[in-house]
Amino acid sequence: MTNRSLNPLRFHEPHAHLAAPFGADSFGRTAEKMARFFGTPVYLVTQTMCVIAWIAVNAAAAAFRWDPYPFILLNLAFSTQAAYAAPLILLAQTRQSERDKVYAEADAHHRDELQNQMLALLQTNTDLTQQVADLTTKLTSLTEEIHRAVTKA
Repeated sequence: MTNRSLNPLRFHEPHAHLAAPFGADSFGRTAEKMARFFGTPVYLVTQTMCVIAWIAVNAAAAAFRWDPYPFILLNLAFSTQAAYAAPLILLAQTRQSERDKVYAEADAHHRDELQNQMLALLQTNTDLTQQVADLTTKLTSLTEEIHRAVTKA
């Protein structure tokens, strides 16, 4: 067996290029961080607090009413955010499903190889058990022959 055949991740190595959902460049790393951040509790709580503050400031303080009711600027900000967030999240999900598929196939190949190795080891074990049984039979036969020869003499 070679060192490569002992590596448990050898079936995943051909798919290493899929590890980064948006690519390995700086844009890809930044996009992935953003996509992972959307939907987290920290993001949702922070966004909710910002919306509450936005509405409170615009509704309460006459001097700070840059976006009076019905908060058109806030809606524009949400629309812009959604225009960027949705494609990033969808792309991340698509790439994740691709990774899951190839990793599942790699795991299946690994399981098949392990099963073949296990069957080979079981066959070897069976063969060795048979050899032990044969040797035991020969040993018993020789012991009886020696016993008969010694008792006759």
